Amino acid sequence: MSMPTPSFDIAVLIGRWQIVQRGHASLLRTALAIAPRVIIVIGSAQHSRDCRNPFTAEERQQQFEAVLNAEERSRVTFLPVRDYYNDDRWRDAVRAGVERGSKRTDRIGIVGFKKDHTSAYLDYFPGWGLREVEPHCDISSTDLRNIYFEAQDPEKVIAVIGNYVEDGVKEYLRAWAKLPAYRRCATEHRAVKGYRERYTAPFYLTADALVRAKDHVLLVRRGGEIGHGLWALPGGFLEPNERFYDAALRELDEETGFRSLDSRMHNARRGEAVFDHPLRSSRGRIVTTAFYFDLGDDHCPEVRASSDAKEARWVPIAELRSLERELFEDHACILDHFLHTFE
Repeated sequence: MSMPTPSFDIAVLIGRWQIVQRGHASLLRTALAIAPRVIIVIGSAQHSRDCRNPFTAEERQQQFEAVLNAEERSRVTFLPVRDYYNDDRWRDAVRAGVERGSKRTDRIGIVGFKKDHTSAYLDYFPGWGLREVEPHCDISSTDLRNIYFEAQDPEKVIAVIGNYVEDGVKEYLRAWAKLPAYRRCATEHRAVKGYRERYTAPFYLTADALVRAKDHVLLVRRGGEIGHGLWALPGGFLEPNERFYDAALRELDEETGFRSLDSRMHNARRGEAVFDHPLRSSRGRIVTTAFYFDLGDDHCPEVRASSDAKEARWVPIAELRSLERELFEDHACILDHFLHTFE
């Protein structure tokens, strides 16, 4: 019996895949059935580990590979794409990555299902075909992560999760639960859950300071349980009756000990921007205004960590790219906005 003519030359799957579950596997089977080649786009590829993004791009690729046989693996390639929190830049990055791995004459189709507003990306690629597939799993990856990280006995939880993932992924999750990364993400998951129970307003406001001197930027290493050990811009929540600019300077002083004359900071101010993507923080809906100060090519002022920061350090701008996976939440995007670091 002859094989049916494939619908596309390349089928594209797009997602974060933070636990590859059976619904994802069914999408992959459909993609393999309608095209000889499949490209799996792995979103949030350079994001630091947190309880919502616990697995690196490489680890998510390994979960997919655990459900593929040798012939299927030869037909699948992976395209990691970082977060931009900007739909146009993200779409262009995905399209450029797929086009690098295809010919101009290839028929490209995207496979997915429109479940809610998070599926809007399926309409971002005019010229690509769309194959909609009904989900074959009644549980989300978010639900599975909640079960995975809230367990007192990971082995019992693996037995439950095993009902919703392929055997290869089940074994992967069993092994991963023995790593320090699991313990860190589980601790943060519980901290975030407690945070959301205490802070129940629909949104909160923060301010951040990006300070540059002599081609260095001032970063702090976070303490606490949320984002522990990650690098971040100095910043924090607004106090009552406080303006964003004043909050940014106050937090800069509190976390790094850096304080300068008002006139100098005013003259060094090069810009400001609001960062308000609904998913920028795992803690909830937090909107920040970031201020960019350039002190010029003078020396880097002395700083010292205080408040909830473990360390304060002037980091060479040239080294930021290598630190991307160690930057808190969307702070890589804030740095990129002002410094064009990750273009």
